Amino acid sequence: MASVERRKDGRPGYVCRWRDEAGRQRKRSFARKVDADRYRAKVEYTMATGEYIDPAAAKITLREYAEQWRAAAVHRPNTAARTKSQLHRHVYPRLGDRPLSALRHSELQSFVTSLDLAPSSVRPVWATVRAIIGAAARDRLVAHDPCTGVKLPELPRTEVVPLLLDEVDALTAAMPARYRGLVAADAGTGLRQGEIFGLEVRAFKALRREIVVDQQVQPTAGGEVIVCPLKNRHSYRTVPVDQVVVDDIAAHLAAFPAREVEVLDTTGKRPKRRLARFIFADDAGQPLHRNRFNEDVWGPARRAAGLPEATQHDLRHCYASLLIRAGLSPTVVAKLLGHADASMTLRVYAHLWPDDDDRARKAIGDAFRRDVPRLRPAMEG
Repeated sequence: MASVERRKDGRPGYVCRWRDEAGRQRKRSFARKVDADRYRAKVEYTMATGEYIDPAAAKITLREYAEQWRAAAVHRPNTAARTKSQLHRHVYPRLGDRPLSALRHSELQSFVTSLDLAPSSVRPVWATVRAIIGAAARDRLVAHDPCTGVKLPELPRTEVVPLLLDEVDALTAAMPARYRGLVAADAGTGLRQGEIFGLEVRAFKALRREIVVDQQVQPTAGGEVIVCPLKNRHSYRTVPVDQVVVDDIAAHLAAFPAREVEVLDTTGKRPKRRLARFIFADDAGQPLHRNRFNEDVWGPARRAAGLPEATQHDLRHCYASLLIRAGLSPTVVAKLLGHADASMTLRVYAHLWPDDDDRARKAIGDAFRRDVPRLRPAMEG
């Protein structure tokens, strides 16, 4: 219970005293007794309802709490590196020194609006801020979540434009010889960049014409590369491959045999160091580092091929477009891409499937091009 009493230091005023949930003595001074009584009632009410906010803890800054949150968060290495970069580049300069309890909805809205980023890049930065403040609310460091109702910039409606096969050939030709097989294999399997970088010889089932996707490699904040679990449980899959892809991978391995290298594997319950043989590796046989590959290999190749905007992910889009062109259903395409469900696939690739108008035209055209009776049966008199 809280109590109110006159100050004992001879100065005018009153002191509200209480013990917090940890049993620590707390106090706050007021000039008027009515204000002290009102605060006492508030303290007793919030402690009884579980809404009590420690006045001292509420003064912690967003930067201080965010660093505690980041240290305790269960993040994969690439997510941890991305989160650290977002905070230091975009969040801390504007909000880092603000006490959590002082953050207001209008201030957060202004922060989002002022970010000099593309709308698609604003969202992950805001998601990090919202996760931190949400955690602070659960820790009862703030009385309410000021993130509620913050509006994000509207995403432009852009449709995926898959690479044409001639463009894939141009990219392949522009690549150093060591990486030409990687482009062909990626376009023929639709693997994500980390997945194909993490592809080991053991996962290449040449006789069955299959590739087992059960791990990926990702860069760490320290510049290393480690073996990680896949994005989610739906990403674990076996991808059927054509003999053309099998031959491309076999030719690559013949020209650039896989070497045994030691890696840190975090796919199990506990991280461990083991030997691995990656199909696609750098000149030293080490697993490919995303940032170095994109800058030193992919960037020059796409410019040489006349495709300055192309990313490696566009090879995945090319693969998806070929599946759709072949008439595979959204469910099957989702499974082969490792999507959680067909709805996600449709959000990205719906425009590549023939629409109802196309189906209607085809249905009528097919019917009239066939040898079908043109007259109705004679009616019986």
